[in-house]
Amino acid sequence: MLHKTKIIATVGPACDTYEKLLALVNAGVNVFRLNFSHGSHEKHAEVISNIKKINDEYPFNIAILADLQGPKLRVGEIEDNSLLLLQDDIITFTNVPCTGTKDAIYISYPDFHKDAKVGESILLDDGKIETRVTEITADGRVKAKVINGGVLLPRKGVNLPDTQISIPSLTEKDLRDLDFIISQRIDWIGLSFVRRPNDILDLKMRLKDKGSPAKIIAKIEKPEALQHLREIILASDAVMVARGDLGVEMPVEKIPMIQKEIVRKCIHRAKPVIIATQMMESMIDRTRPNRSEITDVANAVMEGADAVMLSGETAMGAHPALVVQTMVNIVREVEKEETVYNRNLVPQPHSPSFLSDALCYNACKIAEDVHADALIGMTQSGYTGFMLSSFRPYSALFVFTKTQTLINQLSLSWGVQAFYYDKEEGVDSIIADQIAILKEKGLLKTGDVVINTGSTPVNEHLPTNMLKVTKVI
Repeated sequence: MLHKTKIIATVGPACDTYEKLLALVNAGVNVFRLNFSHGSHEKHAEVISNIKKINDEYPFNIAILADLQGPKLRVGEIEDNSLLLLQDDIITFTNVPCTGTKDAIYISYPDFHKDAKVGESILLDDGKIETRVTEITADGRVKAKVINGGVLLPRKGVNLPDTQISIPSLTEKDLRDLDFIISQRIDWIGLSFVRRPNDILDLKMRLKDKGSPAKIIAKIEKPEALQHLREIILASDAVMVARGDLGVEMPVEKIPMIQKEIVRKCIHRAKPVIIATQMMESMIDRTRPNRSEITDVANAVMEGADAVMLSGETAMGAHPALVVQTMVNIVREVEKEETVYNRNLVPQPHSPSFLSDALCYNACKIAEDVHADALIGMTQSGYTGFMLSSFRPYSALFVFTKTQTLINQLSLSWGVQAFYYDKEEGVDSIIADQIAILKEKGLLKTGDVVINTGSTPVNEHLPTNMLKVTKVI
């Protein structure tokens, strides 16, 4: 593996064929994101089939992330396809579908008139147009004054940074999409507009009831989520810093420090963390990124993000494979720096997994002290892989599991290369087998120093409780 920070690419018309997906994998993609805000189930099924075919035919473990749309608010159709809004204009929002004029603009939020309050902001088209609520009428209309005007186009997004919205995180569309996603045995599910930990727990229960092994990514894009950040991180399997909507609903100057804080807390809790939105956006139609975009990707790597994500750049850009290769080159250059590695983490005594956490951290510390060539872990839930990864070890990180789903899921986690292994013949035999497998693949050689973690007795499947230092012969 040439880069430890993983690359997520969004699939769209520019890269949705088998050949183009394979080109992106060869360029360095580890995870493909399917955006369920767009596309039919039939088209998504075709893409999923192609990704699974690539995994079957090549030595890749590419994960699939299904990103639910969530309660994304939009205006409806607009008369003549554009509406000029001038400063101090008074406009009216309604929950009754209509062709929009200043007298009535449809917003896809049935209870908006119940939740909105006078004085709250309504932002349109990624915040380009700002309005403020002035009146809520008895017949359920919301009047607003234009603060910063512009041209409003059909179906543009609506953000309500001040409003406590009552729409559930899973909409009726999301529930239909979720049934399809479960049927396709997807690896990761992105839950949009998470506001509180119960949003995650509700989805977890639905997955459990359907027998789905998918793991959940909490997308942080609402100010309300930051008030419950610790609990959301604990409830989720991974976190995405979705800077698009978050950057509209929060003062823009706060976003960099919010990003750093989320990354820090996720590493502390051994939860994979993704930085997303507008990382290389200029390459949608150009062959080189802006200098600021290069720095943005580099900063995400230095902060310790598990993965960096491409959206429109690969979904509809002119050069999908080139943008992936450019991002990989930036990542690899930054990963030459020592500051990326060996996070100063300590196990938390109040953690229910304190003892195994301590062993994982100390395995990484020993690997650092003896300049080990590799760390090798065994896992059934993925937790050991995520925990070893959170230390950001300089040593190569290999994780073995007999749970097939985890092999792809671990493709999201920093530095992890996962392999299938299902034998249970004793610790010494397992360690010898794993080293032999890695030697055969050219990932280890005679004389290498290896740190193994595992559990004993093997057949009891206990949390990680042992480590061993081995010199490869």
